[in-house]
Amino acid sequence: MAQDITVETKTPSLRRWQFWLGLAISVAFLYPVLRGLHLDQVWAYLQRATYVWIVPGVLVYFVGVWLRTWRWHYMLRPIKHVSLRVLFPVVCIGYFGNNVYPARAGEVLRAYVLKRRADVPMSASLATVLVERIFDGLVMLLFVFLALPFAPALAGYRQFVTLISLAFFAVLGLFFWAAFQPDRVRQLYAFGAQRLLPAKIRPRVDDMVERFLDGLRFLARPQDVLMTFLTSVLIWLAETVKYWFVMYAFHFWVPFIVLMLMNGIVNLATTLPAAPGYVGTFDTPGIAVLVAFGVDPNLAAGYTLVLHAALWLPITLLGAFYLWREHARWSETSTPPAQPEASAVEGG
Repeated sequence: MAQDITVETKTPSLRRWQFWLGLAISVAFLYPVLRGLHLDQVWAYLQRATYVWIVPGVLVYFVGVWLRTWRWHYMLRPIKHVSLRVLFPVVCIGYFGNNVYPARAGEVLRAYVLKRRADVPMSASLATVLVERIFDGLVMLLFVFLALPFAPALAGYRQFVTLISLAFFAVLGLFFWAAFQPDRVRQLYAFGAQRLLPAKIRPRVDDMVERFLDGLRFLARPQDVLMTFLTSVLIWLAETVKYWFVMYAFHFWVPFIVLMLMNGIVNLATTLPAAPGYVGTFDTPGIAVLVAFGVDPNLAAGYTLVLHAALWLPITLLGAFYLWREHARWSETSTPPAQPEASAVEGG
């Protein structure tokens, strides 16, 4: 019989703070673009679009979701073998959480559901999720660096991309160091924990750190790192193919590498806080890339709006279905657990 998920929620004040910050950033991104658009022309482009092209785009996108599931399965192997059949719904639930809740809370949500379904410690699975995000970011940067020299009009994005690059490489370097020198990490942690952590919570934090290091073990194997990177490239190429199909729905054409650039920039921008669904942080950079390559701004806006919806809606609905099938109570999952390892599981 299915079980109910009981979670601890964040304080209302923290939820409000995250919401208003995200909303403010979304408005800041959207306002300059909306001010220069002719909405009647955007609507005309939306009416003339051939929406049947979205169908193969969605199918290719779900190939990418399956590849993402396989990548996570591969990364979890040093911890525990979890079948693709079990992982695929969990990945979809993660998409749902990221698309509906602020601050990419879906990553914590899918780690929680995986703990419940396969008894994988949350600290370990969250370590693999963080490394996933680093590899995703590196592929996005690869896409951008390949295409940005062909777009002098987007020179203003170079500083942003450089700063993001430094951040990704710094975190990845830290993770590699932890994977190759776990004993040194333990020593440094013990030195700090002995002086800073209350004795009451020390055993629990010790266990979380140890499990987190377990989740990084695969980084010590070069063949696993290469496999993870190559799979990440395939995942994002599949998503770019969806951009390509939706482009044909709007009867314009730009080179595939331009869509790779668009994919890279919009996904790097969505690492910023925003309203749920990445409103603004996805749309404004996407429109800017297309306009830089000669696409009419109103056409670019209509295309980006539909692309955003086609990326958001199918996976969000599927993730919501899988979450509902978990018999989770909506009031308890409206915000994923602040301290997930302490969450209780009640019999249903």
